[in-house]
Amino acid sequence: MTDAARKVNVTIVGGGTAGWMTAAALAKLLPTRCAVHLVESEAIGIVGVGEATLPHIRAFNERLGIPEAEFMAATRATFKLGIDFENWARIGDSYIHPFGTFGRGAGEPDFHHYWLRLRQAGHDVPDLENYSLACMMARLGRFDLPAADPAELASTFGYAYQFDATLFAPYLRRLAEGLGVRRTEGRIVGVDRDGGTGDVTALTLDSGERIGGDLFVDGSGFVSLLLGRALGEPFQDWSRWLPNDRATAMPCRTATALTPYTGVIAMESGWRWRIPLQHRTGNGYVYPSAFLSDDKAAEALIAAVEGEPIAEPRVLKFKAGRRERSWVHNVVGVGLASGFLEPLESTSIYLIQAAITLLLELFPDGPDTPLLRDEFNRLIDLEYDRIRDFLILHYHATERTDSDFWNYVRTMDVPDTLKEKMELFRRRGRVMKYREGVFLDASWIAVYLGQRVIPEGHDMRADAPPADALLKAMATFRAEVRATAEAMPDHLGRIASYCPMAA
Repeated sequence: MTDAARKVNVTIVGGGTAGWMTAAALAKLLPTRCAVHLVESEAIGIVGVGEATLPHIRAFNERLGIPEAEFMAATRATFKLGIDFENWARIGDSYIHPFGTFGRGAGEPDFHHYWLRLRQAGHDVPDLENYSLACMMARLGRFDLPAADPAELASTFGYAYQFDATLFAPYLRRLAEGLGVRRTEGRIVGVDRDGGTGDVTALTLDSGERIGGDLFVDGSGFVSLLLGRALGEPFQDWSRWLPNDRATAMPCRTATALTPYTGVIAMESGWRWRIPLQHRTGNGYVYPSAFLSDDKAAEALIAAVEGEPIAEPRVLKFKAGRRERSWVHNVVGVGLASGFLEPLESTSIYLIQAAITLLLELFPDGPDTPLLRDEFNRLIDLEYDRIRDFLILHYHATERTDSDFWNYVRTMDVPDTLKEKMELFRRRGRVMKYREGVFLDASWIAVYLGQRVIPEGHDMRADAPPADALLKAMATFRAEVRATAEAMPDHLGRIASYCPMAA
């Protein structure tokens, strides 16, 4: 059988970030297994608000052969070392969720247990972020690429990007079309299904053209044209735990420091993001309509931005949750068509990437693939469910009592899976470990401690070294962390020498 005969015809619905990421990945990594055809309507547009990412996107870009400096210049990107959370546990608090380790990230037990031991014994040791190179770099506004040698302290951090989402999809489109992806412009007005199997067989466009396929990818965003509308896959509503259902977004001219981190500032009802790009700063207020009106949210955002607005506030509506299944019949939902979790931890593009990675690994080799579908759904559900718990933690672990919103999230009943995680950490400072999932120990530790979930005990193996020797070693390491960060270029200077945007 020839290569051409073995190819699966993949039809992608939607040309935003989800659609073009999928198209580029399939064309690049499965060139002999599939032929890719993408259908989009420029009249519909894209959400185009999410501008902050997780470090996993670097591996995705590398697999596609995308040069980092070229990509960053084209999308006017900045570097991201983590997220700075302000006013979450209490007004006036600030902590960083770093993309990196606390300590050197090696040895047992984990570094934070030694820190907890000293704190619990009454020793005056600085906050844990002083022992994280990523946190120190962020606080000092410094950046350099990580060291390749794992023995070096400068290898203990990772990074992601803050970029213009409206420029990312066009960049990927150029790449995908160069790899042979076909694109058709048009609005879908009909979906044909096989009366026996229930599979989607073809799409009808407003021009009358019909486009068939063997496998369909739904990248149609919140509309969920195939997975939700055509197939009627039920939606799990998680708004009782994640009540935010609106975002008011408004960019402004950059008038403050070009920070190598995303700012997340808790507000009276919800939170506000600050994302510095090379050419502007992205701002938005994420809030629940049950507690705050659109007009009041816009007023609060306009009053809070730190530069001259360059567009009017734009309201987006959404609901937290996911489809019961993301792969149904011959339709795979990717991105918002599959589910949505608010952008608090920059997981939207990661969830697109996770779905694409699973699709590549479980790509069908025939028309009937129930085992592949089941495994895809099991794994993508784990991703959504564990991110859900991580996001709920930010709201539930608060001491704020200054508004109806914070009173609600502080006292709400949370999933049992999160209750177990929090109790385990409170007792012994232990983080529940997973083989799959995006957020590792350091992420959970940063949020637990940053939001004043303080363990009562610690790993007893941390009691081995004498207290005076441990205090001295911690002080020495803290000084090394600071010196290493101070020796790095400032963030703006590193961008100027590495990936400046075109004038």
